Amino acid sequence: MSINDPQWGNRGDGDDSGGKKPRRPNDGPPDLEELWRDFNRKLSGMMGKKQGGGNSGNGGGPRLPEVDFNSKLFGGGIWLLLGLIVVVWLASGFYIVDASQRGVVLQFGKRLETTEPGLRWRLPYPIQSHELVNLTGVRTVEIGYRGSERNKVLKEALMLTDDENIVNIQFAVQYILKDPVEYLFNNRHPDETVVGAAETAVREIVGKSKMDFVLYEGREQIATEAAQLMQAILDRYQAGILISKVTMQNAQPPEQVQAAFDDAVKAGQDRERQKNEGQAYANDVVPRARGTAARLQEEAQGYKQRVIANAEGDASRFRQIQAEYAKAPEVTRQRMYLDTMQQIYSNTTKIMVDAKGQGNLLYLPLDKLMQATAAVTAPRSAAEAVAPAATGNRPAFSGEVPPQMEGSPNFSSREGRTSLSSRERETR
Repeated sequence: MSINDPQWGNRGDGDDSGGKKPRRPNDGPPDLEELWRDFNRKLSGMMGKKQGGGNSGNGGGPRLPEVDFNSKLFGGGIWLLLGLIVVVWLASGFYIVDASQRGVVLQFGKRLETTEPGLRWRLPYPIQSHELVNLTGVRTVEIGYRGSERNKVLKEALMLTDDENIVNIQFAVQYILKDPVEYLFNNRHPDETVVGAAETAVREIVGKSKMDFVLYEGREQIATEAAQLMQAILDRYQAGILISKVTMQNAQPPEQVQAAFDDAVKAGQDRERQKNEGQAYANDVVPRARGTAARLQEEAQGYKQRVIANAEGDASRFRQIQAEYAKAPEVTRQRMYLDTMQQIYSNTTKIMVDAKGQGNLLYLPLDKLMQATAAVTAPRSAAEAVAPAATGNRPAFSGEVPPQMEGSPNFSSREGRTSLSSRERETR
Protein backbone atom coordinates (compact mmCIF):
# COMPACT_ATOMS: atom_id res chain seq x y z
CA MET A 1 0.00 0.00 0.00
CA SER A 2 1.32 3.43 -0.89
CA ILE A 3 2.03 5.92 1.85
CA ASN A 4 -0.10 8.48 -0.01
CA ASP A 5 -3.18 6.26 0.10
CA PRO A 6 -5.89 8.07 2.11
CA GLN A 7 -6.84 4.81 3.76
CA TRP A 8 -3.30 4.21 5.05
CA GLY A 9 -3.27 4.42 8.83
CA ASN A 10 -7.06 5.27 9.05
CA ARG A 11 -8.67 1.87 9.08
CA GLY A 12 -10.16 1.92 12.56
CA ASP A 13 -13.10 3.91 13.76
CA GLY A 14 -11.78 6.97 15.36
CA ASP A 15 -12.82 10.54 15.95
CA ASP A 16 -11.08 13.82 15.57
CA SER A 17 -11.61 14.80 19.16
CA GLY A 18 -8.19 13.68 20.21
CA GLY A 19 -9.12 10.19 21.34
CA LYS A 20 -6.87 7.45 20.26
CA LYS A 21 -8.00 3.97 19.58
CA PRO A 22 -5.67 1.11 20.39
CA ARG A 23 -4.01 -0.28 17.33
CA ARG A 24 -4.25 -3.87 16.43
CA PRO A 25 -1.26 -5.90 15.39
CA ASN A 26 -2.39 -6.13 11.81
CA ASP A 27 -3.30 -2.47 11.40
CA GLY A 28 -0.19 -1.69 9.33
CA PRO A 29 2.30 1.17 9.72
CA PRO A 30 1.30 4.21 11.84
CA ASP A 31 0.02 7.38 10.27
CA LEU A 32 2.64 10.13 10.08
CA GLU A 33 0.09 12.83 10.65
CA GLU A 34 -1.09 11.10 13.81
CA LEU A 35 2.47 10.85 15.08
CA TRP A 36 2.98 14.52 14.40
CA ARG A 37 -0.23 15.41 16.25
CA ASP A 38 0.85 13.31 19.25
CA PHE A 39 4.17 15.11 19.34
CA ASN A 40 2.46 18.51 19.26
CA ARG A 41 0.12 17.53 22.07
CA LYS A 42 2.99 16.38 24.28
CA LEU A 43 4.94 19.55 23.56
CA SER A 44 1.92 21.69 24.38
CA GLY A 45 1.39 19.77 27.62
CA MET A 46 4.99 20.35 28.65
CA MET A 47 4.62 24.06 28.02
CA GLY A 48 1.46 24.21 30.23
CA LYS A 49 -1.01 24.83 27.45
CA LYS A 50 -4.36 23.22 26.99
CA GLN A 51 -4.51 20.11 24.91
CA GLY A 52 -7.02 20.91 22.24
CA GLY A 53 -9.34 18.41 20.58
CA GLY A 54 -12.10 20.70 19.36
CA ASN A 55 -15.37 21.50 21.22
CA SER A 56 -16.68 17.94 21.16
CA GLY A 57 -17.69 16.20 24.32
CA ASN A 58 -14.99 13.68 24.18
CA GLY A 59 -12.06 16.11 24.23
CA GLY A 60 -13.52 19.31 25.65
CA GLY A 61 -12.35 21.05 28.80
CA PRO A 62 -8.93 21.50 30.35
CA ARG A 63 -6.95 18.59 31.71
CA LEU A 64 -5.47 20.04 34.87
CA PRO A 65 -3.84 16.93 36.28
CA GLU A 66 -2.04 16.26 33.05
CA VAL A 67 -0.92 19.85 32.86
CA ASP A 68 0.48 19.77 36.40
CA PHE A 69 2.29 16.55 35.75
CA ASN A 70 3.93 17.88 32.59
CA SER A 71 4.96 21.10 34.39
CA LYS A 72 6.73 19.16 37.08
CA LEU A 73 8.37 17.01 34.48
CA PHE A 74 9.48 20.07 32.53
CA GLY A 75 10.92 21.72 35.66
CA GLY A 76 12.87 18.60 36.59
CA GLY A 77 14.25 18.36 33.07
CA ILE A 78 15.49 21.92 33.17
CA TRP A 79 17.35 21.34 36.39
CA LEU A 80 18.76 18.12 35.05
CA LEU A 81 19.87 19.91 31.93
CA LEU A 82 21.41 22.69 33.97
CA GLY A 83 23.24 20.18 36.14
CA LEU A 84 24.56 18.40 33.06
CA ILE A 85 25.77 21.70 31.64
CA VAL A 86 27.52 22.54 34.91
CA VAL A 87 29.23 19.13 34.98
CA VAL A 88 30.41 19.51 31.40
CA TRP A 89 31.62 23.02 32.15
CA LEU A 90 33.60 21.87 35.18
CA ALA A 91 35.00 18.90 33.26
CA SER A 92 36.35 21.27 30.62
CA GLY A 93 38.92 22.38 33.18
CA PHE A 94 40.85 19.11 32.92
CA TYR A 95 43.90 19.06 30.66
CA ILE A 96 46.95 16.83 30.15
CA VAL A 97 50.54 18.05 30.11
CA ASP A 98 52.99 15.78 28.26
CA ALA A 99 56.46 14.99 29.53
CA SER A 100 58.00 17.34 26.96
CA GLN A 101 55.63 20.19 27.82
CA ARG A 102 54.92 22.66 30.56
CA GLY A 103 51.51 24.17 31.29
CA VAL A 104 50.95 27.83 32.08
CA VAL A 105 47.62 28.62 33.80
CA LEU A 106 46.10 32.04 33.16
CA GLN A 107 43.42 33.63 35.33
CA PHE A 108 41.55 36.33 33.45
CA GLY A 109 44.58 36.61 31.15
CA LYS A 110 47.18 36.93 33.94
CA ARG A 111 49.70 34.19 34.64
CA LEU A 112 48.77 32.24 37.72
CA GLU A 113 51.09 29.22 37.85
CA THR A 114 53.21 26.80 35.83
CA THR A 115 52.20 23.15 35.91
CA GLU A 116 54.33 20.05 35.52
CA PRO A 117 53.56 17.05 33.28
CA GLY A 118 50.50 14.97 34.16
CA LEU A 119 46.70 15.31 34.41
CA ARG A 120 45.82 18.79 35.65
CA TRP A 121 42.65 20.75 36.43
CA ARG A 122 41.93 24.42 36.42
CA LEU A 123 38.82 26.52 36.68
CA PRO A 124 36.96 26.41 33.38
CA TYR A 125 36.86 29.17 30.85
CA PRO A 126 36.39 32.14 31.05
CA ILE A 127 37.73 32.21 34.60
CA GLN A 128 40.97 30.39 33.84
CA SER A 129 42.72 29.12 30.75
CA HIS A 130 46.02 27.36 30.01
CA GLU A 131 48.81 27.34 27.48
CA LEU A 132 50.92 24.27 26.66
CA VAL A 133 54.53 24.99 25.74
CA ASN A 134 56.80 22.33 24.23
CA LEU A 135 60.27 22.69 25.75
CA THR A 136 62.11 19.83 24.00
CA GLY A 137 60.90 20.28 20.44
CA VAL A 138 63.51 21.78 18.11
CA ARG A 139 62.22 24.77 16.18
CA THR A 140 63.82 26.12 13.02
CA VAL A 141 63.82 29.50 11.35
CA GLU A 142 65.29 30.13 7.90
CA ILE A 143 67.16 33.28 6.98
CA GLY A 144 67.71 34.19 3.33
CA TYR A 145 65.49 31.45 1.90
CA ARG A 146 62.22 29.65 2.47
CA GLY A 147 61.95 25.89 2.21
CA SER A 148 64.64 25.48 -0.46
CA GLU A 149 67.86 27.28 -1.28
CA ARG A 150 66.40 28.25 -4.65
CA ASN A 151 63.61 30.20 -2.98
CA LYS A 152 65.85 33.10 -2.05
CA VAL A 153 64.81 36.08 0.02
CA LEU A 154 67.33 38.67 -1.17
CA LYS A 155 66.25 41.21 1.40
CA GLU A 156 67.59 38.91 4.12
CA ALA A 157 70.37 37.14 2.21
CA LEU A 158 72.42 40.04 0.76
CA MET A 159 75.07 41.30 3.18
CA LEU A 160 78.06 43.65 2.93
CA THR A 161 81.57 42.51 3.90
CA ASP A 162 84.45 44.47 5.37
CA ASP A 163 86.16 44.83 1.96
CA GLU A 164 82.96 46.34 0.48
CA ASN A 165 81.78 43.24 -1.37
CA ILE A 166 78.23 41.90 -1.39
CA VAL A 167 77.66 38.23 -0.56
CA ASN A 168 74.54 36.09 -0.59
CA ILE A 169 74.29 34.13 2.67
CA GLN A 170 71.60 31.60 3.56
CA PHE A 171 71.51 29.95 6.95
CA ALA A 172 69.15 28.19 9.34
CA VAL A 173 68.79 28.60 13.10
CA GLN A 174 67.61 25.79 15.37
CA TYR A 175 66.47 26.61 18.89
CA ILE A 176 64.50 25.24 21.84
CA LEU A 177 62.62 26.87 24.70
CA LYS A 178 64.14 27.06 28.16
CA ASP A 179 61.53 29.18 29.98
CA PRO A 180 57.85 29.00 28.96
CA VAL A 181 56.86 32.07 30.95
CA GLU A 182 59.45 34.30 29.28
CA TYR A 183 58.58 32.83 25.90
CA LEU A 184 54.87 33.59 26.29
CA PHE A 185 54.87 36.96 28.07
CA ASN A 186 58.11 38.89 27.49
CA ASN A 187 57.89 39.21 23.70
CA ARG A 188 54.85 39.65 21.52
CA HIS A 189 56.25 37.59 18.60
CA PRO A 190 59.14 35.44 19.87
CA ASP A 191 59.74 33.61 16.57
CA GLU A 192 60.11 36.90 14.72
CA THR A 193 62.46 38.00 17.51
CA VAL A 194 64.69 35.02 16.73
CA VAL A 195 64.72 35.94 13.03
CA GLY A 196 65.68 39.52 13.79
CA ALA A 197 68.40 38.51 16.24
CA ALA A 198 69.84 35.98 13.78
CA GLU A 199 69.95 38.45 10.92
CA THR A 200 71.50 41.13 13.15
CA ALA A 201 74.21 38.80 14.47
CA VAL A 202 75.23 37.45 11.06
CA ARG A 203 75.31 40.92 9.48
CA GLU A 204 77.55 42.17 12.25
CA ILE A 205 80.01 39.28 11.86
CA VAL A 206 80.04 39.43 8.06
CA GLY A 207 80.54 43.19 8.15
CA LYS A 208 83.77 42.67 10.10
CA SER A 209 85.14 39.90 7.82
CA LYS A 210 86.71 39.72 4.37
CA MET A 211 84.86 38.24 1.43
CA ASP A 212 87.21 35.26 0.97
CA PHE A 213 86.95 34.46 4.66
CA VAL A 214 83.15 34.48 4.51
CA LEU A 215 82.91 32.33 1.39
CA TYR A 216 85.54 29.73 2.14
CA GLU A 217 87.54 29.08 5.27
CA GLY A 218 85.46 31.09 7.77
CA ARG A 219 82.00 29.57 7.37
CA GLU A 220 82.16 27.35 10.45
CA GLN A 221 83.69 30.12 12.52
CA ILE A 222 80.98 32.56 11.43
CA ALA A 223 78.26 30.05 12.39
CA THR A 224 79.78 29.56 15.84
CA GLU A 225 80.20 33.28 16.52
CA ALA A 226 76.67 33.96 15.22
CA ALA A 227 75.18 31.42 17.64
CA GLN A 228 76.97 33.03 20.59
CA LEU A 229 75.96 36.55 19.59
CA MET A 230 72.33 35.52 18.99
CA GLN A 231 72.15 33.90 22.42
CA ALA A 232 73.48 37.07 24.01
CA ILE A 233 70.84 39.16 22.21
CA LEU A 234 67.97 36.83 23.16
CA ASP A 235 69.12 36.68 26.78
CA ARG A 236 69.11 40.46 26.85
CA TYR A 237 65.53 40.36 25.50
CA GLN A 238 64.60 37.66 28.07
CA ALA A 239 62.96 35.64 25.32
CA GLY A 240 63.27 32.28 27.08
CA ILE A 241 64.94 30.77 23.98
CA LEU A 242 68.11 28.67 23.78
CA ILE A 243 69.99 28.58 20.46
CA SER A 244 71.09 25.03 19.72
CA LYS A 245 72.72 25.32 16.28
CA VAL A 246 73.36 27.69 13.38
CA THR A 247 73.90 26.04 9.99
CA MET A 248 75.34 27.89 7.00
CA GLN A 249 73.40 26.56 4.02
CA ASN A 250 75.00 28.63 1.26
CA ALA A 251 77.43 31.51 0.84
CA GLN A 252 78.17 32.88 -2.60
CA PRO A 253 78.45 36.16 -4.46
CA PRO A 254 75.34 37.64 -6.12
CA GLU A 255 74.22 36.11 -9.39
CA GLN A 256 74.89 39.34 -11.28
CA VAL A 257 78.65 39.12 -10.66
CA GLN A 258 78.97 35.34 -10.48
CA ALA A 259 80.93 35.04 -13.76
CA ALA A 260 83.44 37.74 -12.84
CA PHE A 261 83.83 36.23 -9.40
CA ASP A 262 84.50 32.80 -10.90
CA ASP A 263 87.25 34.31 -13.05
CA ALA A 264 88.79 35.95 -10.02
CA VAL A 265 88.61 32.70 -8.08
CA LYS A 266 90.25 30.82 -10.94
CA ALA A 267 93.04 33.39 -11.10
CA GLY A 268 93.54 33.07 -7.36
CA GLN A 269 93.70 29.30 -7.67
CA ASP A 270 96.30 29.60 -10.44
CA ARG A 271 98.32 31.92 -8.23
CA GLU A 272 98.16 29.47 -5.35
CA ARG A 273 99.13 26.62 -7.65
CA GLN A 274 102.16 28.51 -8.94
CA LYS A 275 103.14 29.42 -5.41
CA ASN A 276 102.91 25.79 -4.40
CA GLU A 277 104.99 24.73 -7.38
CA GLY A 278 107.63 27.35 -6.55
CA GLN A 279 107.61 26.27 -2.94
CA ALA A 280 108.04 22.64 -3.98
CA TYR A 281 110.95 23.59 -6.24
CA ALA A 282 112.51 25.59 -3.42
CA ASN A 283 112.04 22.67 -1.06
CA ASP A 284 113.91 20.50 -3.56
CA VAL A 285 116.74 22.89 -4.46
CA VAL A 286 117.47 24.60 -1.16
CA PRO A 287 118.21 21.44 0.84
CA ARG A 288 120.53 20.16 -1.88
CA ALA A 289 122.30 23.52 -2.05
CA ARG A 290 122.64 23.51 1.71
CA GLY A 291 123.99 19.98 1.60
CA THR A 292 126.52 20.92 -1.08
CA ALA A 293 127.57 23.96 0.93
CA ALA A 294 127.97 21.85 4.05
CA ARG A 295 130.01 19.29 2.12
CA LEU A 296 132.27 22.00 0.70
CA GLN A 297 132.72 23.45 4.14
CA GLU A 298 133.65 20.06 5.52
CA GLU A 299 136.06 19.46 2.65
CA ALA A 300 137.65 22.87 3.17
CA GLN A 301 137.95 22.18 6.87
CA GLY A 302 139.53 18.83 6.13
CA TYR A 303 141.94 20.39 3.63
CA LYS A 304 142.82 23.01 6.18
CA GLN A 305 143.53 20.43 8.83
CA ARG A 306 145.54 18.34 6.35
CA VAL A 307 147.68 21.28 5.24
CA ILE A 308 148.30 22.31 8.82
CA ALA A 309 149.18 18.75 9.75
CA ASN A 310 151.51 18.42 6.74
CA ALA A 311 153.25 21.67 7.60
CA GLU A 312 153.62 20.69 11.22
CA GLY A 313 154.93 17.26 10.18
CA ASP A 314 157.45 18.78 7.76
CA ALA A 315 158.61 21.22 10.38
CA SER A 316 158.96 18.48 12.97
CA ARG A 317 160.81 16.24 10.55
CA PHE A 318 163.09 19.11 9.53
CA ARG A 319 163.91 19.85 13.15
CA GLN A 320 164.75 16.20 13.76
CA ILE A 321 166.97 16.10 10.66
CA GLN A 322 168.64 19.31 11.73
CA ALA A 323 169.39 17.84 15.14
CA GLU A 324 170.91 14.71 13.60
CA TYR A 325 172.80 16.79 11.08
CA ALA A 326 174.33 18.84 13.82
CA LYS A 327 175.64 15.65 15.44
CA ALA A 328 177.22 14.11 12.28
CA PRO A 329 177.02 16.35 9.23
CA GLU A 330 178.93 14.07 6.81
CA VAL A 331 177.02 10.93 7.61
CA THR A 332 173.75 12.78 7.52
CA ARG A 333 174.52 14.26 4.11
CA GLN A 334 175.44 10.86 2.72
CA ARG A 335 172.34 9.29 4.16
CA MET A 336 170.13 12.04 2.84
CA TYR A 337 171.70 11.80 -0.57
CA LEU A 338 171.33 8.04 -0.77
CA ASP A 339 167.71 8.15 0.37
CA THR A 340 166.92 10.85 -2.13
CA MET A 341 168.54 9.04 -5.05
CA GLN A 342 166.88 5.78 -4.09
CA GLN A 343 163.51 7.46 -4.09
CA ILE A 344 164.20 9.16 -7.41
CA TYR A 345 165.40 6.02 -9.16
CA SER A 346 162.53 3.98 -7.79
CA ASN A 347 160.12 6.16 -9.76
CA THR A 348 162.02 6.28 -13.10
CA THR A 349 162.71 3.82 -15.90
CA LYS A 350 165.81 5.53 -17.23
CA ILE A 351 169.40 4.58 -16.29
CA MET A 352 172.14 7.21 -16.58
CA VAL A 353 175.72 5.97 -17.37
CA ASP A 354 178.86 8.14 -17.17
CA ALA A 355 180.42 7.34 -20.53
CA LYS A 356 182.93 10.21 -20.36
CA GLY A 357 184.68 8.95 -17.30
CA GLN A 358 186.03 5.64 -18.66
CA GLY A 359 184.59 5.38 -22.12
CA ASN A 360 183.38 1.85 -21.54
CA LEU A 361 179.81 0.84 -22.27
CA LEU A 362 178.83 -1.50 -19.53
CA TYR A 363 176.15 -4.07 -20.01
CA LEU A 364 173.32 -3.41 -17.65
CA PRO A 365 170.59 -6.03 -17.09
CA LEU A 366 167.83 -3.50 -17.16
CA ASP A 367 165.04 -6.02 -16.81
CA LYS A 368 166.51 -7.50 -13.62
CA LEU A 369 167.26 -4.07 -12.23
CA MET A 370 163.65 -2.98 -12.83
CA GLN A 371 162.30 -6.12 -11.19
CA ALA A 372 164.55 -5.70 -8.19
CA THR A 373 163.65 -2.05 -7.92
CA ALA A 374 159.95 -2.90 -8.03
CA ALA A 375 160.41 -5.61 -5.38
CA VAL A 376 162.23 -3.19 -3.11
CA THR A 377 159.87 -0.23 -3.59
CA ALA A 378 156.67 -2.24 -3.09
CA PRO A 379 157.07 -2.72 0.70
CA ARG A 380 158.22 0.86 1.10
CA SER A 381 155.20 2.24 -0.79
CA ALA A 382 152.90 0.17 1.41
CA ALA A 383 154.59 1.51 4.54
CA GLU A 384 154.29 5.06 3.27
CA ALA A 385 150.59 4.54 2.60
CA VAL A 386 150.06 3.46 6.20
CA ALA A 387 152.04 6.41 7.52
CA PRO A 388 150.14 9.52 8.76
CA ALA A 389 148.80 11.93 6.18
CA ALA A 390 151.13 14.56 7.53
CA THR A 391 153.88 13.31 5.20
CA GLY A 392 151.82 14.34 2.19
CA ASN A 393 153.70 11.82 -0.14
CA ARG A 394 156.53 14.30 -0.45
CA PRO A 395 160.15 13.18 -0.85
CA ALA A 396 162.25 12.98 2.30
CA PHE A 397 164.70 15.44 0.89
CA SER A 398 164.06 17.89 -1.92
CA GLY A 399 167.68 18.06 -3.09
CA GLU A 400 168.14 21.59 -1.86
CA VAL A 401 170.56 22.23 0.95
CA PRO A 402 168.98 23.92 3.94
CA PRO A 403 170.29 27.36 4.75
CA GLN A 404 171.54 26.13 8.11
CA MET A 405 173.76 23.57 6.33
CA GLU A 406 175.19 26.09 3.91
CA GLY A 407 176.56 28.11 6.76
CA SER A 408 178.24 25.10 8.34
CA PRO A 409 182.09 25.04 8.20
CA ASN A 410 182.07 21.36 7.16
CA PHE A 411 179.92 22.02 4.13
CA SER A 412 181.33 22.95 0.74
CA SER A 413 179.33 23.93 -2.28
CA ARG A 414 181.41 21.63 -4.47
CA GLU A 415 180.46 18.59 -2.47
CA GLY A 416 176.87 19.70 -2.48
CA ARG A 417 176.95 19.91 -6.27
CA THR A 418 178.64 16.54 -6.90
CA SER A 419 177.59 15.06 -10.21
CA LEU A 420 175.31 12.11 -10.43
CA SER A 421 177.76 9.98 -12.35
CA SER A 422 180.58 10.20 -9.80
CA ARG A 423 178.16 9.45 -6.96
CA GLU A 424 176.95 6.42 -8.84
CA ARG A 425 180.45 5.11 -9.43
CA GLU A 426 181.26 5.51 -5.78
CA THR A 427 178.22 3.52 -4.78
CA ARG A 428 179.14 0.77 -7.19
